[in-house]
Amino acid sequence: MTVSIKPYGTWQSPITIEQITQGTIGLGQTTLTKIGVYWLETRPQEGGRGVLMYRTHKGEIYEINSASYNIRTRVHEYGGGAYLVTDKDQIFFSHFDDQRLYKQELDSDPQPITPEGVYRYADGIYDKKHNRLIYIREEHSSDSKEPVNTIIGISLDGSNVTVLESGADFYATPRLSPDGNYLAWICWHHPNMPWDGTKLWIARIDDQGNLVEKIQVAGGNTESIFQPQWAPTGALYFISDRSNWWNLYRWDGEKAKAILPMKAEFGLPQWIFGQSTYGFISPHKILCTYSQESIHHLAYIDTQNGTLEKINTPYTGVSFLQANEQQAVFIGAASGLFPEIVTLDVKTGKCTTLHQSNSTKFDSETISYGEPISFPTGNHATAYGFFYPPKSKDFIGFETERPPLIVISHGGPTAATDNTLNLKIQYWTSRGFGVLDVNYRGSTNYGRAYRQQLIGQWGIADVEDCIYGAKYLVQHNRVDPKRLAIRGSSAGGFTTLAALTFYSLFKAGASYYGISDLEALAKDTHKFESRYLDQLIGAYPEQIQRYRDRSPIHSIDKIDCPIIFFQGLEDKVVPPNQAEAMVNLLKEKKLPVAYITFPDEQHGFRRAENISHALKSELYFYGKIFGFTPADELKPIYINNL
Repeated sequence: MTVSIKPYGTWQSPITIEQITQGTIGLGQTTLTKIGVYWLETRPQEGGRGVLMYRTHKGEIYEINSASYNIRTRVHEYGGGAYLVTDKDQIFFSHFDDQRLYKQELDSDPQPITPEGVYRYADGIYDKKHNRLIYIREEHSSDSKEPVNTIIGISLDGSNVTVLESGADFYATPRLSPDGNYLAWICWHHPNMPWDGTKLWIARIDDQGNLVEKIQVAGGNTESIFQPQWAPTGALYFISDRSNWWNLYRWDGEKAKAILPMKAEFGLPQWIFGQSTYGFISPHKILCTYSQESIHHLAYIDTQNGTLEKINTPYTGVSFLQANEQQAVFIGAASGLFPEIVTLDVKTGKCTTLHQSNSTKFDSETISYGEPISFPTGNHATAYGFFYPPKSKDFIGFETERPPLIVISHGGPTAATDNTLNLKIQYWTSRGFGVLDVNYRGSTNYGRAYRQQLIGQWGIADVEDCIYGAKYLVQHNRVDPKRLAIRGSSAGGFTTLAALTFYSLFKAGASYYGISDLEALAKDTHKFESRYLDQLIGAYPEQIQRYRDRSPIHSIDKIDCPIIFFQGLEDKVVPPNQAEAMVNLLKEKKLPVAYITFPDEQHGFRRAENISHALKSELYFYGKIFGFTPADELKPIYINNL
């Protein structure tokens, strides 16, 4: 095999845009039933349409909803929990276009059961005893200042709706006891986010189906509860971070006891509904996934003696885990494996792949594997990330040259990145870029204390960690200090813009629907995040000067490098005026700036053609700024002031 020497960034890559967009689907919410497995697919090649898939025990795979239906809910804007399947295999789902609930039997057409109007639905369950559904409902009417969230009961034909619980700002995870006599749920109030403080409640369901004798089981303003779930025995389990770590607890009717105290995260930030990290495979045995420093593991837990037994699998990323006494289903991924739908035989521990998000096979010499790194950062703290060096089986760089570096600041900011196979990262590494994916302070998977290091420090701690991470790689002679770029989306876009504004380390940047004006965001965003900045920045308008001081829009004079902006024009989370204001000011300042808009996108790009255009434009932009010619055939974009 002949290896050619070519400048970094100019390598021909076997990883194409088409493989990223046309060849890759998103995988989501899984469901186990007696007759098969369900999961959601998001298809960029179909405009980001949500498709419910069903696989029988015989291995036959079907699409449930026709092309005219898009399964996706907009509750909290981020959605999740968009469908449910009853024990009779009746399907109920939210259709994105009108947000109505639809009922569908297998091999039949969907029928709407809720009226057109102001309601959205998520995280539903089937209440067999009362022959109804229980849902989180979000009402968007002009009568209230912000949407109203409630827990409702709704008959299977939609003819009768009862509000079961109201008064809190937010609700999630209504879950029924095995006998159907009790309901558990969590709720929270502004200004908390669900990873800050939530309350876990239970109530008895009376003969009329109403909630009575309500009891708060756990939680508060300084404790985050995740995934309440009833054991087959009728005991209530839940995950709490009261010990700094999201660990598993059991409530005995009076108090909660930790099942297995560990320095590990069994919970997740509840950005979306329908997430699950554990399930019962017998009355006293749990199958679970947990994370330590963003590496996931599968394990059995014996709830009687509090012991854990790891399961040997190739997966370092595990999500949407569901389990019963025979099997489990989850989405598994790893450094060399695309996300895939996996079943696990709970008796033998054997895993079987049912469906892959991408069937393309890559040579191991093509894939860059994320190296876990930790590095010192501001305030004598330690930050974390994954470094992906350039990788190609056909090319190497010159000995005298170091590769350009792209630092990724993930969204959220309360989220995390891991080192599972991501073609959007491999797109860069296979062309000769190094990539640093940073889990800055505030990220999950490192305990509550690490998460809380971003409180009041957004725009400072996260930015420092991206800066120090890049410097760490420069100091270790792994990247070129003159070709450092940073990119991020949404909250990661804010971190990107702040790094480019308040530091001069990076030589280029890419902002995907990023925040430039914190004050504008505080005034103009959706309910779920409308008080998020109270924690991250400070109370508004009391701390108005802090908002302005940290907003890149107010410090344009400090920016001295080129930036490319990507923006969906239907974005309600970060409206387009955030990007437009920055672009106009950078034009006036005579700095190179490009602005790419997508009229049919919201918050996050879902359409294949738009994802393709964005990546190609970003590569073209870096080539022009860093002075190299990519091997790809790229349509030129207009860069102002270049």
